[in-house]
Amino acid sequence: MYGRDPWGGPLEINAADSITDDDRSRNLQELDRSTLPRPLDATQQSWLLGPPMRKKKKYVDLGCILVSRKIFLWTLGTLLVTTFLAGSITMIVRHVPHHKHVKPQRDNYTLALNKTLLFFNAQKSGKLPKNNHVSWRGDSCMRDGKAREDYLHLDLVGGYYDAGDAIKFNFPMSYAMTMLSWSVIEYSAKYEAAGELDHVKELIKWGTDYFLNTFNSSADKITVMVSQVGSGDTRRGSVVHNDHYCWMRPEDIDYKRPVHTCYSRCSDLAAEMAAALASASIVFKDDRDYSKKLVHGAKTLYKYATAVKDSYNRPDKEFYKSSLFWDELLWGGAWLYYATGNITYLDHVTNHDMARRAGAFWGGPYYGVPSWDNKLPGAQLLLTRLRLFISPGYPYEDILSTFHNQTGVVMCSYLPYFKKFKRTKGGLIMLNHGDPQPLQYAANAAFLAALYSDYLDSSDTPGWYCGPHFYSTDVLRDFARSQIDYILGKNPRKMSYVVGFGHRYPKHVHHRGASIPKSVKKESCKGGWKWRDTKKNNPNTIVGAMVAGPDKHDGFHDLRSNYNYTEPTLAGNAGLVAALVALSGEKTLGAIDKNTMFSAVPPLTPATPPPPAPWTP
Repeated sequence: MYGRDPWGGPLEINAADSITDDDRSRNLQELDRSTLPRPLDATQQSWLLGPPMRKKKKYVDLGCILVSRKIFLWTLGTLLVTTFLAGSITMIVRHVPHHKHVKPQRDNYTLALNKTLLFFNAQKSGKLPKNNHVSWRGDSCMRDGKAREDYLHLDLVGGYYDAGDAIKFNFPMSYAMTMLSWSVIEYSAKYEAAGELDHVKELIKWGTDYFLNTFNSSADKITVMVSQVGSGDTRRGSVVHNDHYCWMRPEDIDYKRPVHTCYSRCSDLAAEMAAALASASIVFKDDRDYSKKLVHGAKTLYKYATAVKDSYNRPDKEFYKSSLFWDELLWGGAWLYYATGNITYLDHVTNHDMARRAGAFWGGPYYGVPSWDNKLPGAQLLLTRLRLFISPGYPYEDILSTFHNQTGVVMCSYLPYFKKFKRTKGGLIMLNHGDPQPLQYAANAAFLAALYSDYLDSSDTPGWYCGPHFYSTDVLRDFARSQIDYILGKNPRKMSYVVGFGHRYPKHVHHRGASIPKSVKKESCKGGWKWRDTKKNNPNTIVGAMVAGPDKHDGFHDLRSNYNYTEPTLAGNAGLVAALVALSGEKTLGAIDKNTMFSAVPPLTPATPPPPAPWTP
């Protein structure tokens, strides 16, 4: 039996089933519902109402692991953002113009330092190294000390020519090597930054190797000491062929070069050579064998100097007149103390009588003028270093404090406020009181002033007193800069007095090698005079040579024939090199090397002062 369901579909009814009243009532209700609209099917719901609501999953199935949905979305978003930013930055970098890294520009003092050291290469005598950096120089004077008439038969090849001639003077050469060594000990980091440390050490060794051959350096007692090779005697109109009368390139010299010696005098020379070897031994302290060799030679020389105590009758006195020998004894003894740490040398140089004889307690027109002749200002500053950084106390404090005070007095004299030394209108200090060749003295003073400023700064001392007035260390550096700036071109003539530096510099330098073309096969003694007297510029540029300088009115005559204006010297250029390195690179490098000077000095314990004498009424 069939019927229809409430929605019109077929409905099977079992005849066996009984129909109750309740069933009839339910069927009637269902028949009534059949008149209502039919519900939408699944397809229709989807079209009108959208997708059926599903419960969000909390995890994302990645196959092997389940990851939190929140973490997954954050990670995915971060990767997308990072990829976008990386791509953007890459595109920007690719399209922005690239600039090469440029090294900081070197200051004028460093640039000048690079050039001034080359002057020493141009002054070398003997067999030159393969790369001597001066193309127009060659081997010269290869027979020095070996001539038949030189009964000593010493190997005196090497060393340096003093100036524009070809004489080798041990006295100013020793001073020059000492100044170079001092500057290396204090400012080795600055030399290294300038790329010149190995160069300057090679220059020092060229000098000290020569000194070791000028006396019996391996012995314990001096039996011979060479003071000079070559001759410049032109007195009374002498026409003897020598290093002053002849105008020849050193490579072409064919005349006799006498060897001058000292046997019983020359304390000043022996002490000066001792200072050169002792200071160099500190420079070469890492080469133990060579350093010991230098120290032994210095001790031998100084023992001779203190025993003889006489500076006269030296053959080079005509050109380098040493006014005393006590300042050289003070200078050499101070350097030997630093080189050896032997307290005997400190006892010697802090002796009251030694200080008095060297001039520490009296002034004079040239007091405070550092030069190849006057070592007192340098020696006092050198010993002031000991007081500032070690302060050995009794029994040395009395004399060391005197040296310290006198150093302050010297520095005060350099300041324009005290008017001890006049200045040109252009600002050059006239330490030689208006005499010719002023630049070497100004350069030496600039070095000492800059160095003392660094000593004070390194010992946390802000300045020093000149009478009741206190001056900061900056005042000293300003003085040093003013003098070196004058030399480098900040002067009324707008001329650099260092050859090869700046746009305008001397072109007629009084120098035999620089004035004769290398292409000339050989000039005779008098044949070279035409090169001396020509008005043409020197064919060879002697780079780095500081000439003698202007007169007291800032005037300068670029004349080859006038050595008072245009001749360079070893001693003068050594002071300039020292001043330049002291002033160079100050913004990026520290000041001095406090420790190397004391590498051989043992710790000093101040002695107990003696008890006071008993008081008696």
